[in-house]
Amino acid sequence: MRCRIPMTAFFLLAGFVFTPAISLGQTSNPNYKVLAQSEGGFNVSSIEALLEKADAAASKGNLTKARKLYDKSRVASKQLLAFYRDLGGAFRGLDARIPREMDAKGRKAQILLANINLRLAAHFRRQGQPEVAVPLLIEVVKLTNPNKPEGKKAYQSLLELGFVDTPYAAGR
Repeated sequence: MRCRIPMTAFFLLAGFVFTPAISLGQTSNPNYKVLAQSEGGFNVSSIEALLEKADAAASKGNLTKARKLYDKSRVASKQLLAFYRDLGGAFRGLDARIPREMDAKGRKAQILLANINLRLAAHFRRQGQPEVAVPLLIEVVKLTNPNKPEGKKAYQSLLELGFVDTPYAAGR
């Protein structure tokens, strides 16, 4: 028992000595910003790459794979949008640069989410499931507003489906 404490201390110290030191400063390692990479990262461009794969699968007729990839990209873009909003909100009043950056990134993620929803709604319409497309189209109108191209397109689709009867003429 008396030997246990000194041996534990020795092994802990040896572990610290023989492990490479991790620098907290900037590094020249190209993999440093792992989440900023377009392949395998967690950012708008990686979700766009996933969306391109979904479009390719849909154009090849593999609708099951396309649906899974659309769903995956939709979930990722919603998470990304929420994270940008939360992080920007945490710094409001402290450092204006960070909320501005998060707002800009959030707008990109929001437009991307709207485009994903439009593609997924079109997918459901092709599958003969327009009732499943309606919530997605409404979300697009809420995300972007009816004056943006995505919002206009979503409202026009709702009109074509017969969910709404009044055409939207403003903004023309």
